[in-house]
Amino acid sequence: MMVKIRFDLENIGEAAEKFIKNNSPYKIFAFYGEMGSGKTTFIREVCRKMGTRDYVTSPSFALVNEYTVKNGEAKIYHFDFFRIKNDDEVYDFGYEDYFYSGQKCFIEWPEKIESLLPPDTVKAYLRVMHDKSRELEIVKV
Repeated sequence: MMVKIRFDLENIGEAAEKFIKNNSPYKIFAFYGEMGSGKTTFIREVCRKMGTRDYVTSPSFALVNEYTVKNGEAKIYHFDFFRIKNDDEVYDFGYEDYFYSGQKCFIEWPEKIESLLPPDTVKAYLRVMHDKSRELEIVKV
């Protein structure tokens, strides 16, 4: 199944709400897009709409950031695999503990670890349009 959401910065909150509503039962989300396409910005807004009060930033150097939601009842794990050179690096930090935790996982640069993604991963393709708006194409297995 495929869903498309078109948005710009003025209505990113509405787009994040649609994303959450259409994907509530899913846990693992792979965000594809060029550098500067807005992956981190969109994930930040989704996390905010989900109720985190943590500061959401790209985990470029840490590989993963953890955010608390709903007074500690849930976690969100936010990954950035841009700097990953091979699967061994991902194994070394214990990615399975996160991916199979039952918590939401938002992954930037998933193409670096494609073979390690669980089969039910929702793929989200973020594209910058000619008018500088964004189109998010969500593909569910």
